Amino acid sequence: MDNKLICVGAVMGAFGVRGEVRLKSFCAEPSAIEAYSPLVTETGESFDVKLVRTVKGGFGARLSGVQDKEAADALRGTKLYARRADLPTLPDDEYYHSDLIGLAVLDTGGARLGKVTAVQDFGAGDILEVAGAGLKEPVMLPFTRANVPTVDLSSGTLIADPPAGLFPERTDD
Repeated sequence: MDNKLICVGAVMGAFGVRGEVRLKSFCAEPSAIEAYSPLVTETGESFDVKLVRTVKGGFGARLSGVQDKEAADALRGTKLYARRADLPTLPDDEYYHSDLIGLAVLDTGGARLGKVTAVQDFGAGDILEVAGAGLKEPVMLPFTRANVPTVDLSSGTLIADPPAGLFPERTDD
């Protein structure tokens, strides 16, 4: 798990003409992105990050090796990752989204409902996207203690007690 990468931000484009970028942080405390430097891209490039100013929707930042507007523009849309081991340890009832993706979803009786394929947040709290056999389309399961009473990262499972009708009735029992 130490080498696992977590997406902590993205370059939104150039900011000015001297190589600064507009940086969007996905961290709970947005300015913490600087502390996880150096950050890496999906292609393995590494950048030291220095936040310069707050701008609408994020930060104006300097990335090592980016000297001009053209280089900054070329990074537009680039996701930046930190090593999971460099991020803070969370309390027992909090999880990084990447830790939840891939977990098997079981109902309270132990029947498999599917697996978590994504974690969405449309503004009203986290929602687990669950896909699997027997599901015509992914099911959106609100990630609340009532709906997901147990998350066991070590076994790769979570127990769901979804609202009635959220998952199709199982006929293979």
